[in-house]
Amino acid sequence: MPNILETLGVPHSLIVCGKVVYWNPETNKQNLKWVESNGVATFHAFLKTEFSEENLEFWLACEEFKKSRSKSKLSSKAHRIFKEFVQNEAPKEVNIDHETREITQKNLAAPTSSCFSVAQAKIHTLMEKDSYPRFLKSATYRNLMEQATSCSTSKRLHT
Repeated sequence: MPNILETLGVPHSLIVCGKVVYWNPETNKQNLKWVESNGVATFHAFLKTEFSEENLEFWLACEEFKKSRSKSKLSSKAHRIFKEFVQNEAPKEVNIDHETREITQKNLAAPTSSCFSVAQAKIHTLMEKDSYPRFLKSATYRNLMEQATSCSTSKRLHT
């Protein structure tokens, strides 16, 4: 199956007004982790219009959580993420199956930096197969590409 970005003719690396947006050519998958906050903010704004911003927020919270080095803070951070995104009726509850929710809850008994890995992978797959392809077809994305084109054109004119 061809890569969506490749099909649209988007290069592996794309400079958008000084911000790098990229996909991973080695795995031939779109990379949902945009290098700079401009890309994340644009994708987040799009997800808000679809009422699914909690997916990206959870994914980003997990990425930050994995960077935690303090064992004492690991447990409190893990419980905060669980309460905000994973538990039933959470304020920003993500759409994961019961089994994944149970696995994640059991992992909280002795939290490690990978205790959300299963849930995070499910959400990544959900975004990759559902909301991200829609984003690539959206006016939001087209506007981003227009910005990239106008920025690169204006930079060439000024150099």
